[in-house]
Amino acid sequence: MGVFNSMKQLLVVHLMFAITFFTSGLIINFFQCILYLGLRPFSKYLYRKINYYLCYSFYCQLVFMAEWWAGSDLILYIDKKDFDKYCGNEHGYLLMNHSYETDWLIGWLLCDRVRLLGNCKAYAKKSIQYIPTLGWAWKFAESIFLERSWEKDQKIIKSQIKELVEYPDTMWLLLYPEGTRFTPKKLEASQKFAVEKGLPVLKYHLTPRTKGFTASIPHMKGKPVAIYDIQLAFKLSDPVKPTMRNLLLGKPLEGHMYVKRIPIEEVPEGDEAAAEWLQKLYQQKDRLTESFYETGDFFATSGVPRTGSFRLKRRYYSLINTIFWAIVVLVPMLYYLLRLFLSGSIFVGITITVGVIFVFYLLMYKTLGMSEISKGSSYGAVDTKKDK
Repeated sequence: MGVFNSMKQLLVVHLMFAITFFTSGLIINFFQCILYLGLRPFSKYLYRKINYYLCYSFYCQLVFMAEWWAGSDLILYIDKKDFDKYCGNEHGYLLMNHSYETDWLIGWLLCDRVRLLGNCKAYAKKSIQYIPTLGWAWKFAESIFLERSWEKDQKIIKSQIKELVEYPDTMWLLLYPEGTRFTPKKLEASQKFAVEKGLPVLKYHLTPRTKGFTASIPHMKGKPVAIYDIQLAFKLSDPVKPTMRNLLLGKPLEGHMYVKRIPIEEVPEGDEAAAEWLQKLYQQKDRLTESFYETGDFFATSGVPRTGSFRLKRRYYSLINTIFWAIVVLVPMLYYLLRLFLSGSIFVGITITVGVIFVFYLLMYKTLGMSEISKGSSYGAVDTKKDK
């Protein structure tokens, strides 16, 4: 195990993973594009059926990195009856805290274990759809891309929510109501904004931006959709911090996830009432986080009714799929490079090798950077003046 753990630290191994991930992603994007242009206009149902497996084949390589490569796991806190009856059997509108660099990926562990990973959608910034492989896959998967212009975004939300809730197969749609990832600086701006607007002042979350939520809910009423309140936390005492880099280095994380199913009908009618409902939900999320950080228990001081906890077994598909793509991508590439060297074209071989490494090195860190804090991202200023 010592040799295996040492191997996880090697840059060349990381590059092989990156080459496999991005090359397979481009292959999958190619087929998605053909299906989007050639099949979707005639049969959205068949397009989505096939695209589910294409998306899964791509996404689960990152799940492999988290749970098989790094050995990460997830402890789930949810009413067992609700889990058995509903989880994976109905459309879900997921409201999740955006506190960590890896929260979306740990969430994907849950999605994979309830067999929904290929049908996971999300609200995202429009610029992400232009990022090769992962951004393109999200685009073909019909995620909701927003422009941060409310006049345009409300039309986008209306049209795409109507599309998504008509899915014959179960899908989950993720919304980060905070709009950007938590940092101390953003928290300070958020608290100042909350005081100015007379909103609840949160300690562990940014004040939620309610317009995306209130614009979405009316188009879900009367459909087989439920809200899933999701609170993810990592213990402050954990030696491994929840970063993508640590996962790539093979360092395991243990996430604690509280999940509560809320019938969509419990959200009151009207934008103002729905916004107030969301603010109250975030006050509860704040208490859950405070209780967990102080006691290691979501329920000790939060006032939230205790639920049981359990772990879901990880599935072998992400492991098998990643091995398959590694063989498909790396074997021909290494064979071709070896032939170049043996043919005497050393200069050409070195040039191509260096070029390949450089390109995939940049792509790898560009993708990892999608989970890091953007220097241009902020809470407050222009956006918060437009929102409640």
